[in-house]
Amino acid sequence: MPLRCAILDDYQNVALTMADWSKIRGDVEIEVFNHHLGSADKVVAALRGFAVVCAMRERTAFPRAVIDALPDLKLLITTGMRNAAIDVEAAKARGVVVCGTPGFGQATAAIAVGLILELTRRIGYENARLRAGAAWQTTIGLDLEGMTLALLGLGRLGARMAGIGRALAMNVIAWSQNLTPERCKEAGVEHVGRDDLFRRADVLSIHLQLSPRTRGLIGARELGLMKPSAYFINTSRGPIVEEAALIAALREKRIAGAGLDVFDVEPLPLAHPLRTLDNVVLTPHLGYVVEQNYRQYFAGMVDDIRAFLDGKPVRVLT
Repeated sequence: MPLRCAILDDYQNVALTMADWSKIRGDVEIEVFNHHLGSADKVVAALRGFAVVCAMRERTAFPRAVIDALPDLKLLITTGMRNAAIDVEAAKARGVVVCGTPGFGQATAAIAVGLILELTRRIGYENARLRAGAAWQTTIGLDLEGMTLALLGLGRLGARMAGIGRALAMNVIAWSQNLTPERCKEAGVEHVGRDDLFRRADVLSIHLQLSPRTRGLIGARELGLMKPSAYFINTSRGPIVEEAALIAALREKRIAGAGLDVFDVEPLPLAHPLRTLDNVVLTPHLGYVVEQNYRQYFAGMVDDIRAFLDGKPVRVLT
């Protein structure tokens, strides 16, 4: 009898077209969920009886309570090799194998740049006006040349952003808790202190992983150090910034604007105040949503399932 396999949060309905699932045909019975399941209770109710669950990034959480409530679960796959929304220890205690998949490139950097360009050059706004029948331009943009790009984090994504900033003739500075002057020199950026990062930023872009140490790292104090003309970009994780403090700074025009691809609660609730602010550009967590990534993600899922069925799990997360 084939194992039941759930593919979660396939919002674009592409999972079955992005990989060759014939490798596991006959061994698993696949059901695709194109909508977000919602609360933990709804996740448990929907996934009872499934032995294999394929999760897209951190869209659906698997804390201990959810894992313990799914006695048939044997294999849990996440796209990528990290997923803070899965309690790996709880899975291990239950005998559930957790596997990851390959990914492609650093696609999130392009979204960060897109948000910066929309805030400073209003491309999407002017496009919408022209299509609606406006005669011609109404905005005056800002050239990024000579402006200061402040990077909170200088890992793979931060380093990619540093290169893009330099290509746009921006001055690039960086800080994070463990960042060294040597690392900054390698990346061609200026190492600065924490407060100076916020004070000097014309554009502040976050490139940190969410962890207990980075949760709430940016609050009212840090936002208060920023120039009224500065822009705030977050393509990392929503909880790195205290959301209420950011909303207050935007409402009171203490910073010029924000470009946000990530939020405390995703999908972003319809009544959320960020949807009403005219100095915010919002995108629905598009950072990793590119065809190259999806093809590697779903092909990796197929390989993970095949290896598990053959008794030789691969890319096991510990």
